[in-house]
Order: sequence, then structure tokens, then C-alpha cells
Amino acid sequence: MKKFKWSYVYLAIVFLLLYLPIFYLIFYSFNDGGSMTSFTGFTWENYQAVFEDTRLIIIVLNTFMLAFLSALLATIIGTFGAMGIYYTKKRRSRTALLSMNNILLVSPDVIIGASFLIFFTLLGFGLGFQSVLLSHIAFSIPIVVLMVLPKLQEMNDSMVDAARDLGANNLQVVKNIILPFLSPGIIAGYFMAFTYSLDDFAVTFFVTGNGFTTLSVEIYSRARQGISLEINALSALVFLFSMILVIGYYFISKENSPKRGKKNRRVREEVAKLQ
Repeated sequence: MKKFKWSYVYLAIVFLLLYLPIFYLIFYSFNDGGSMTSFTGFTWENYQAVFEDTRLIIIVLNTFMLAFLSALLATIIGTFGAMGIYYTKKRRSRTALLSMNNILLVSPDVIIGASFLIFFTLLGFGLGFQSVLLSHIAFSIPIVVLMVLPKLQEMNDSMVDAARDLGANNLQVVKNIILPFLSPGIIAGYFMAFTYSLDDFAVTFFVTGNGFTTLSVEIYSRARQGISLEINALSALVFLFSMILVIGYYFISKENSPKRGKKNRRVREEVAKLQ
């Protein structure tokens, strides 16, 4: 008989505390009574109200456009930033660069948001979509760097050295050797940056303006005005989308895992082609 593990009970309690408020919110999104005190009947009206709210739909589209764009740019910059840190020859310089990268991860969001606000104000830069986009790119880059760096450390540097010995230039090495190997870390970095951008509130609250707002800021504003089950319905839809995103990432990672051995062989073949 297997020994009972209390760790399973602990994990069950943790997940229950995390997910119970979410499911409570989703449950009352179907309430016909208009409140979260008692469930009086099932209805789809709250979800219908979400799709009939034109302003809210525009905010949702703007939020996802911001998340996709900021995650894409942050992934590009963060990937090459991770390569720059990894290939820095001096150990002290490499440690200093990595420490500076980690500062944004450990700094409170309120401090980061206030810093961006002061920075944009001093430059005379108008607050709006551009300021929010730049801020999201800035705090997403360190996340991408930390996702890509472990893959760089796993990479066999002899393949890069062999490609250079065979006459490959820097562009060929990056395109045919390094980036194919880093693709799992790059994908993970993009999904993490997308998620952080999608649910960020503190930084966005400081740098938004000129009629532009994101979903988190809008939900906060509406929640302060009173309970609205339309917010519950919207939150349930966003949670469903997040679940689909996580499941999609899981299957992408699972599909890439058996192919990593083949990918490494293809990288070696690319090295041979450069001869």
C-alpha cells in the first residue's frame, strides 16, 4: 500500500484557494439577479451585454493588440539581449548586465510605473498607446531574457565554433545555428511576455492617457462604480481565453519536445552545409 503523501493535500488546498474565487466569479456571471449575493436564475444576458458594449469591445481589441505587439517586440529585443549577455567575454560585465536585467523583475510595479510616468513627462512624451506600448516592451524584455538564457547555456558552443571555422559569417551562425536551437525558449518568452502585458495593471495605470485604456484598467474603473455582472462575464471570457492559450502552449511544447533531437541533427547538417 502506497504511503499517503500530505504534499498532495497541501497542493489541493493551494489550488482550491487560487481557483475558488475565479469559479465563484464565473458562477455568478450567469446569475439573473444582478448581484453576487444569491443566485436567482440562469441567464446569458450578462454575456450578451458584453458583446453589445462597443466601447468595451474596442478596449478588449486594443488590449490584445497591445499584448501581441509588445510581446513580439520584447521577444526580438530580449532574444538578442540574452545573446549579448551570454557572449559578453568579461565575467564582471556579464554579471552586471544580468543584474541590471533582473532589476525590473524584482522592482515593484508601482515604482516602475511611476518611473515611466516621470520619464515620459520629462521628455514631453504624450501619454497614450505609445507610452503604454513602450512601457510594456520595457518590463517584458527581462522576462524574455530569462527564458532564452538557459537555452543558450544548454547549447553546445562547439557547433558555433565549427561553423565559424568553416567560414560562416555572424548572420549565418545566428540564422542557421543559434536561433533554431533557441526556438523553445523564444516561444516560452513570447507567451510569458504576452501574459504579463495582458494582465498588467499597475504600470499601465500610470502611463495610460489620451482616451486609451486597457482591459485591466477598465475593469478596475467599473468595479469602483459598483458590482456589475457584466464584469464577471468579461472576466470569465478572458479566463477562458487564457486557458486556451495555456493549453495551446502545452501542445506546442509537447510537439517540439520529440523534435529537439531532430532539430539538433538539422543544426549539425547546417554546419556541414557551410563547409
